[in-house]
Amino acid sequence: MQDLWRRSARAMAAALGGGELRPSEAIHAALDRIAQVEPKVNAVPTLCRERALAHAERLERLAPEQRGPLAGLPVLVKDLVDVAGVRTTYGSPIWRDHVPETSDYLVERIEAAGGIVLGKTNTPEFGAGAVTFNEVFGVTSNPWDTDRTCGGSSGGSAVALATGEAWLATGSDLGGSLRTPASFCGIVGFRPSPGRVPAG
Repeated sequence: MQDLWRRSARAMAAALGGGELRPSEAIHAALDRIAQVEPKVNAVPTLCRERALAHAERLERLAPEQRGPLAGLPVLVKDLVDVAGVRTTYGSPIWRDHVPETSDYLVERIEAAGGIVLGKTNTPEFGAGAVTFNEVFGVTSNPWDTDRTCGGSSGGSAVALATGEAWLATGSDLGGSLRTPASFCGIVGFRPSPGRVPAG
């Protein structure tokens, strides 16, 4: 179980969908890895353990093949995107204590597909900037050299993936905010055509 973080997202979804793993086991594996890595990189400043475990419990009442294509895979969400009941700051002290009542369409779709939101990844304030830091959570470090930047604005998500804290993470990109941190961290940042992913 301790090496689950080394598996690909595809392999994890197959294991969850095939009944080899329970969603709660995947959550605990991710939480263990986050606890190990976070003090060095500061990529995932907000966790929602109880919400995630409650979602896993609901999914585990279903047969594995009924859980959707993600089948209970933990997912991290950039802190620009609302998740119902989870602190969402947009990286700004103005919104330091903001807890939205409803989720963004993106989160609703992830959860409808069997994904489980485990936490929020760091971003520059309002996603404006090519370096991931803000006054609420501080600096996110490059996983290969913590004295260097991970890029931005989806830096927290890129670092979380590069360090094995999660198998999938969301980001956003108008001028390189997925692609720059991906290149700095040695992962893939995929930017679909505008409008392909709903927002609101």
